Amino acid sequence: MNRNEGWNRYGRDVLSPGWQRAGKKQSVEIAAEPGLVVEDPTSGYVGAVLRCENGLVLLEDRHGQVRSFPYGPGFWVDGEPVSLVAPRRQGAQSNSPAGIGADAGRPGSAPAETRTASGSRRSDPAPAKLALPSRIYVEGRHDAELVEKVWGEDLRHVGVVVEYLGGIDDLPGIVAEFAPRPGRRLGVLVDHLVPGSKESRIAAEIAGGKYGRFVLCTGHPFTDIWQAVKPATVGIAAWPAVPRQEDWKTGTCRRLGWPYGDQTSTAGVWQAILGQVQSWNDLERSLLTEVERLIDFVTQDHLETD
Repeated sequence: MNRNEGWNRYGRDVLSPGWQRAGKKQSVEIAAEPGLVVEDPTSGYVGAVLRCENGLVLLEDRHGQVRSFPYGPGFWVDGEPVSLVAPRRQGAQSNSPAGIGADAGRPGSAPAETRTASGSRRSDPAPAKLALPSRIYVEGRHDAELVEKVWGEDLRHVGVVVEYLGGIDDLPGIVAEFAPRPGRRLGVLVDHLVPGSKESRIAAEIAGGKYGRFVLCTGHPFTDIWQAVKPATVGIAAWPAVPRQEDWKTGTCRRLGWPYGDQTSTAGVWQAILGQVQSWNDLERSLLTEVERLIDFVTQDHLETD
């Protein structure tokens, strides 16, 4: 036996598997959960996990600066080498009709504690505010519930109430009755706001009317608000194409094998879909952009006088 073998880093055989790792700490996989403090030793950057999206983990340092890094090895947590992996989706999927959300396990669905579901920085607790005279109207109950789920905390912070119309056909009369003016603005989120549609014609009529200056009619291109939820959020590859002459929700549920046929079935499916939405990252950008525009618009006079 070689008397130096006791301290020889290669052991008996330099060609034996694993000699390169001898004496080195091995990285362990750790989920990039929001709030986890991570160090990138190459750059010296230290930050807490903010969210995960598109194969990247976003870190925020103590100065509020955000940087993104790809998943994988090369990080340190509590002085130990780690390999960051996407966090698994949490939630009771067994209660979802027809497995809605099954295998959805995509990153970035839960916001960090310092952020609201919309991604805004959460402020310190403050006394409840009186509702502003301004309002945001959406077309239906599902629209209102989705906006509340993601932007509810932000809206309560600024004192804005969301109401639903039940349809857009009566919107010109509703606007006239509301009588918008400075400090009493009206924002409207419209489904299927695409060129040439009935919705776009009504929006144009209001914009060019008596109250147009204090009304913002905007919207998303989807036939139904369900489509504003990313398909991966509910564990499907894509929302199905449904012919215009067919009820969209019924046609969608039929094609995806979800319960359909009555209001109870539709309500159950929607609650399952809504239950999978945890943050802004679960929604399509075309909806995110327009809701943020509406909030800015209806609070504009209030912010100018604060």
